Amino acid sequence: MEKIVIKGGVTLNGEVQVSGAKNSALPLLFATLLADGVSEICNVPDLRDINTAVKLLRELGAEVELQEGCYQINTRKIQSVEAPYDLVKTMRASVLVLGPLLARFGHARVSLPGGCAIGARPINLHLKGLEALGAHIHLDHGYVEATTDGLRGAKISFDLPTVGGTENLLMAASLAEGETVLENAAREPEIVQLAEALNSMGAKIEGAGTAVINIQGVARLEPLECQVIPDRIEAGTFMIAAAITGGNVLIRGAVREDQEALISKLIETGAEIRPEADGLRVIGPKKVASVDIRTSVFPGFPTDMQAQFMALMTVAEGTSRISETVFENRFMHVCELQRMGADIQIDGHSAIIRGANQMTGAPVMATDLRASASLILAGLASENTTEVSRIYHLDRGYEKIEEKLAALGAQIWREQE
Repeated sequence: MEKIVIKGGVTLNGEVQVSGAKNSALPLLFATLLADGVSEICNVPDLRDINTAVKLLRELGAEVELQEGCYQINTRKIQSVEAPYDLVKTMRASVLVLGPLLARFGHARVSLPGGCAIGARPINLHLKGLEALGAHIHLDHGYVEATTDGLRGAKISFDLPTVGGTENLLMAASLAEGETVLENAAREPEIVQLAEALNSMGAKIEGAGTAVINIQGVARLEPLECQVIPDRIEAGTFMIAAAITGGNVLIRGAVREDQEALISKLIETGAEIRPEADGLRVIGPKKVASVDIRTSVFPGFPTDMQAQFMALMTVAEGTSRISETVFENRFMHVCELQRMGADIQIDGHSAIIRGANQMTGAPVMATDLRASASLILAGLASENTTEVSRIYHLDRGYEKIEEKLAALGAQIWREQE
C-alpha cells in the first residue's frame, strides 16, 4: 500500500498541463464496441479506471494496444458479451458496455456495478430506457441480462438527468431503427464529446449539450478516431490548489465554458481568474472569503468538486455552507478534515464550515476519489506534515497528481506505507 506525504505551507507557482478526461475516455473506449474494425483514441489518461476498462475490452475479445500515447482497439473478434463481476465491481462505468453490446450483438450480460461508496447510484434509468428501445431485461444472480431482436427508436424522458444513462442510451440508439428522443438528458461536456465522436462514426445525433437529444438510428457505424478532451475536474482541482495556497498557476487545457460555476465561486472567494490562450491562470487571494455552494447537475456546481471546495473553505474567513444535492453520502471526507483542525458540522445534506482555522498536518485516510483530492489540498495549506493513505482511490481519477503539484513547488511525494 502506498501513501502520499505533503509538507504544507508552500505557495504554488508555475504551469500545469491537464490530462485527458477520465469521464470522457471511458465511454469513448466502450463506444468502439459499436463498430467492426480498429479505432484509435488519443490523450487517454493513465489511470486505474482506464486500465480496468482495457481489461474489460480484452475480456470481451477486443485487441487493445497502446502506441505513442494512443489506444488502438480492434473489435473484429468480440467473443463474449459478458462483463464479469470481478471487473465491474471495481468501476461503475463498466455498465456502459451494456448499450453498445446490446445494440451491436443483440445480447449483453453485465454485472451490477460498483465504484466509490458515495451513495446509491442505481442504473434503473439505464434499464428503463433500454426497455423503451425494445430490450428484454431481467436480473439474474447480480447480473443484468439484456436481449433484443432489434432495437427501435422511442421517446425517453429521464426522471432525473443521468450522465451514464444518457451515454448508454446515446450509444444504443445510434444503431436502433428509427428516431429516438432523449428528454431531460444530461448536458455535461463529456456527453457532447461522446455525441460528436458517435457522429464521426456515422451516427446522426443532434442536441447534445441541451436537455433534449435527437438520434436518428443508422444501420452501421465505422471505427472511431478521436482525442479525449481535457479533464475539467482535474483542472478545477488545480484551480483550487492555486487558490488555497495563494499561488499563481496557469492551468493548461482548462476550458472556461466547462468551469463557469466553479469560476464564479472562486471569484467570490477573492481569487483572480484570467483566461489565456491555452488555459486559465488562477491567482489566489491573500485572504480567502467564505462562500456558500450548492451542488447540482451541469451546468451547476459539480458534485465532483464539492470535497475540494470544502478544503478551501476550511481556511476561509467566516462561515460557509455547502449543500450536497446529488449524492446522499458524500461527506465522508469531513471527519478526516476535522482531524486536521477543520471546524465542520453536518446539518442534514449540508455542511457548515467555520473557517480561518490554522490547519495542521495529520495522518488521514481517503474514502473516495474526490475526497482524496480534498485531503491533499488541505495538506498543501496545513502546517507540518500530512499523510494520506488509501490513495488507490486517487489513482482511479488523477494522473500523477503528486508529480504535477511538485512541479509547481509543492513538497509532496509518494511512498510505501
